[in-house]
Amino acid sequence: GEGLRGRGRVSGSGPAAAMTLLQLGNCVALAYSPLLIAYRRSSLSEYNAFWRCVQAGATYLFVQLCKMLFLATFFPTWDASIGVYDFVGEFMKSTVDLADLVGLHLVMSRNAGKGDYKIMVAAMGWATAELVMSRCIPLWVGARGIEFDWKYIQISFDSNISLIHYIAMAALVWMFSRYDLPKHYRLPVAALLGLSVYKAFLMESVIHIFVVGSWTALLVKALVTGGVSLSTLLLYISLVHGN
Repeated sequence: GEGLRGRGRVSGSGPAAAMTLLQLGNCVALAYSPLLIAYRRSSLSEYNAFWRCVQAGATYLFVQLCKMLFLATFFPTWDASIGVYDFVGEFMKSTVDLADLVGLHLVMSRNAGKGDYKIMVAAMGWATAELVMSRCIPLWVGARGIEFDWKYIQISFDSNISLIHYIAMAALVWMFSRYDLPKHYRLPVAALLGLSVYKAFLMESVIHIFVVGSWTALLVKALVTGGVSLSTLLLYISLVHGN
């Protein structure tokens, strides 16, 4: 029935209001708690880097604005037919995401400190700004509805995956921009950077080719992000301890 598919309707104003508040609280806690935990448990809280993270978030907004202007100017006719996935158009959109690497590099170059501090400032600012701009409104509007839908839980999980993704991406940018990076590190770091940039395109392509469900797609995204992040962590530890 409809309840087996993760949807249910609550009758009555009192229970409905309570369930709405509970659902919204669960989704918000699931989306924002990892950010707070990461901030408190990392070196950011020790350095009072809150405003540094805010500046990184502002840089994220500027980069996204530049990307939108670029796409609207040079690729204004990307209206694919209904039901047809535009592989070339989506690939070009992912290519424009290279601007995120430039933005992360600018944020880290403007902050003095150790590598892990720079990485966390850039990643926290990037992930928080993305969460506020792209997921906050859907959660606030949708999760407050009387009708429960698992997609809002998926949005919250996806924000956690994005946090890990941006930490790994910032670490890769930091390693790649080091002038003393050994040559045998450049190829794996560059490969992981490319995979990070085109991961969304690859995921969307897999979804449209194999027609996988939303939970399966989320699981695959988590596994890919985890693999990239683990590889990045091993490279980072090897590089830092090797020097």
